[in-house]
Amino acid sequence: MNTEALAPEPTPSGDANLISDLQDLPQSAGPLEHDSPIFLVGMMGAGKTTIGKALARVLHREFIDLDHELEARCGVRIPVIFEIEGEQGFRKRECQVLDDCTVRPNLVMATGGGAVLAEDNRRALQSRGIVIYLRASVDELFRRTSRDRNRPLLATPDPKATLRSLLEMREPLYASVADVVVDTGTIPVHNLVASIVEQLRQVNKAIDKSAQSRPGNSSASMRADFAASHSEENKPCTP
Repeated sequence: MNTEALAPEPTPSGDANLISDLQDLPQSAGPLEHDSPIFLVGMMGAGKTTIGKALARVLHREFIDLDHELEARCGVRIPVIFEIEGEQGFRKRECQVLDDCTVRPNLVMATGGGAVLAEDNRRALQSRGIVIYLRASVDELFRRTSRDRNRPLLATPDPKATLRSLLEMREPLYASVADVVVDTGTIPVHNLVASIVEQLRQVNKAIDKSAQSRPGNSSASMRADFAASHSEENKPCTP
């Protein structure tokens, strides 16, 4: 695998060995002086999962991909949630998972591209951790997402135009929550991670640690709710 630039983002089934392939990553950057969670925001294809996994590795932290966590809790893939509940239903469940995960210390979390649309999500991200906005051009985003069939919002006749429209709408929201802004472009992953770590060490931010997990947002509760809400043929199965 070429680590000299972010490759097209893999599907979940091809993602497991990604970090082991990034041979140029340092083994450790050493832990930060705090345990505040780190949240990555940005468009689909911006590299949140790729960079998030690499960042978690060098900082010795747990990594979570919010979309994958949502799938695990509901028991079905995201396209299925969109199909039977629409985007509104998906966003509601996304808010639940984000609310639950943002209270966890020592975490690196890659959010979904549209997670910033909800004001409650933006407030949680801003107040509970350090937010990194991974910025990329429309051409780069299209290159990285063009072969991914797990993105319902891009199932359009002109996905590149869709990306452009989504970016124009979401860019101000990403910027509004960001403590650090990083342009991904074609910069090698290990260089990006090294730069991010140095910037993280410079962030001095008060974090709200009063938020608590809510029982209704737990994995068991969400899975049971999703199963009870739909007909037998749409009952969750193992993703």
